[in-house]
Amino acid sequence: MWEHVPVKHPKPDASEFIGILMGRVPQHRTPLVEYIVDDVVMRPIVENLLERQWVVPKDRESLKAHLDNFIEFWYRMGYDFVRLEIGLPFKENRLITQDPASDKMRAWTDEHQGAISNWEDFECYPWPKVEDVDFFVLEYINSHLPEGMGFISCHAAGIFEHLSWIMSLEGLSLALYDNPELVEAVSNKIGELITKFYEHLLQLENLVAVLQGDDMGFRTGTLISPDALRKYILPWHKRWAEMTHRRGIPYFLHSCGNITAIMDDLINDVGIDGKHSFEDAIIPVEEFQSLYGDRIAVLGGVDLNILGAGTPEMVRKRTRKLIETCGSKGRFAIGSGNSIPTYVPVENYLAMIDEALKG
Repeated sequence: MWEHVPVKHPKPDASEFIGILMGRVPQHRTPLVEYIVDDVVMRPIVENLLERQWVVPKDRESLKAHLDNFIEFWYRMGYDFVRLEIGLPFKENRLITQDPASDKMRAWTDEHQGAISNWEDFECYPWPKVEDVDFFVLEYINSHLPEGMGFISCHAAGIFEHLSWIMSLEGLSLALYDNPELVEAVSNKIGELITKFYEHLLQLENLVAVLQGDDMGFRTGTLISPDALRKYILPWHKRWAEMTHRRGIPYFLHSCGNITAIMDDLINDVGIDGKHSFEDAIIPVEEFQSLYGDRIAVLGGVDLNILGAGTPEMVRKRTRKLIETCGSKGRFAIGSGNSIPTYVPVENYLAMIDEALKG
């Protein structure tokens, strides 16, 4: 059923992958890119196609075995890199419910009541310490990559996400008018801590790019005003982009929603090198590339509505179209428009990969 997956003799080339996206190497192939592949989708592939025993991490040794499977998955699916992220354990109010597409539990952020809503909350908040973070999983992957593969990582969730989760989206929206000094204090504290996290992350010698997630939009616009994003959020992304560039690698941004209002800021001021996360109902990836593809790389674009609810044939058709249109223009990698969550059928994910690997 699958002609090209799993790849029998992978020949990853992370240097060429980055060269294509940065426009330094002619796009003679359309490389694969992905943000996250959920374990629910990954496990049957590891067990049935890769014929490896799935390991649930319970201690350090089982964690190593789990990470070995994780690396093998990215390697045998034809990627030029492995992507995994961890982050600081910020205290955020969560609502726990059953994932409708699997037997997992899913956490949803409380949008109405945050952990910080006033100065007393701010002073009492248990701010995490970077020195308490266990970087083992990042260091293990960095040191166990197959020849030719690179490592792509970031801090798990960006500054806007953590700000809106810690204060709640409703609380943040009110505080922007009622208590902007508190918003600035919380955002600065988060930004300073993530900056310290990056000081460690950027020391990993096989890191070839940062792909930072920070969802700042919804269907028709940004979640808070563009001016508020410019004041409290974008300066921190600019700092991390500068740190990443000093390390000699690109800074890519994953951001869901309609962020057209700040795209020029992201490109011209922040200095992002590429954009990930696209939804056809907002702006199809072909249209985005026509607007911005002469300045930054374009990553992914197969809409989740197709991946989640379409047939494998529909997925193949859309994948091929993007390779022929966006891929032909250069600085493009093929993958999902967002990520591979639990509700994407395994056969649809594999159809996308198999079609892309045809070349």
